[in-house]
Amino acid sequence: MPHHVRRCLFLLAAAVSVLLGLAGPASAHGFTSTVYAHVTGGDDGPLRTELKLEYDLLVVSAADAEDDDALFRAGTEAFEAGDADDRAAALDSRRASVVDYVTDRFTVGTTGGACTPDQAGDFRMGREEGVPYALLTLDWACPEHDTGDHEVRSGLFPDGEGYVTGTKTIAAYEVDGHSGSAALEAARPSFSLGRPWTERFREFFLLGAEHLLSGIDHILFLLALIAGSRRPREIVLAATAFTLAHSVTFLLAALGLVDVPAGIVEPVIALSIAVVAGWHLWRVRRRGVHVSDLAAPRGGRLALDRAGWTRLGVVFCFGLVHGLGFAGALGIDAAWSWTLLWSLLVFNVGIEAVQLAVIAVVFPLLLLLRRRSPRAGLWATGALSAGVAVMGLVWFVQRTLGL
Repeated sequence: MPHHVRRCLFLLAAAVSVLLGLAGPASAHGFTSTVYAHVTGGDDGPLRTELKLEYDLLVVSAADAEDDDALFRAGTEAFEAGDADDRAAALDSRRASVVDYVTDRFTVGTTGGACTPDQAGDFRMGREEGVPYALLTLDWACPEHDTGDHEVRSGLFPDGEGYVTGTKTIAAYEVDGHSGSAALEAARPSFSLGRPWTERFREFFLLGAEHLLSGIDHILFLLALIAGSRRPREIVLAATAFTLAHSVTFLLAALGLVDVPAGIVEPVIALSIAVVAGWHLWRVRRRGVHVSDLAAPRGGRLALDRAGWTRLGVVFCFGLVHGLGFAGALGIDAAWSWTLLWSLLVFNVGIEAVQLAVIAVVFPLLLLLRRRSPRAGLWATGALSAGVAVMGLVWFVQRTLGL
């Protein structure tokens, strides 16, 4: 094999390896976690936070931190029983340990000092991203006559506990005329309710970028699109179709206008990866592996043949489903507002920035390899597509069966 071909193959393999190394697990449950917080208040009333916390993670973390074996036993038994009422009752029976754990790591303060939390009502149960979540409502009594701005800080489920890594807290707030959203993590653990809009949008841009990079299923779908595209025009059209589709459903779902269970969305996302990757393998098989390259059509509307238009339609349909998956990362259920809408759009821009960066790095390397050695390029895209298709099918089976 010529030296320049080996160099192209090495660079392509290195680029793909770096992307997969940056990407996290295909399923957040058990590896990362997201806390959802809704902050409301004003008109001289108490500040209220409604927290949604992953149930089994809350049980083991609180039991360990508070040295409460009874909480671990009761919470684990209720989790295995699968009954929502039993799970809520298990948390209520050991509420002191659970509330202490949460309020040691989630705080509200002002310039006049820390606010004091008090649980409002019992624990309730819900579901986010297909897993059980506990709902905890806290009222915060802040220092009297304090006119300072409120600061919300979250250090829930830190990496040091050893159960999950990279926990994010997604907060929506409507307090004293201020409304918006915030994304907190270890590097940015707090936010001020009166902070400037530029800071808020910067957080959501970074959150969108990190979400695409940390989701290996979305990365593999993008790699499948790149592998099956024969020239720049095709990958541009495919990426545009995917962007338009997932932008529509992302905004509708994040604003609460569309609600599709994660039990449907996640298996279909996995299936989309296998189908798009398999599409390229099918074309290679139909034309025969002895063909040095898959010729790109010339002429016609947008220079696409029938197969190209069909593939574009498939990508668009699957993009609609991926948008629902992107929205699941936010879990925002606050009332619609222009501030919230702009935050969601900036989150989507962050996703697109990383998507374009991946295409800009990988596709030129693949195109260069095809021009230097068409046969090596064909085998490289075939191997990449085969690996992606297998992973997509494995995830589809796992997510369908709930494994």
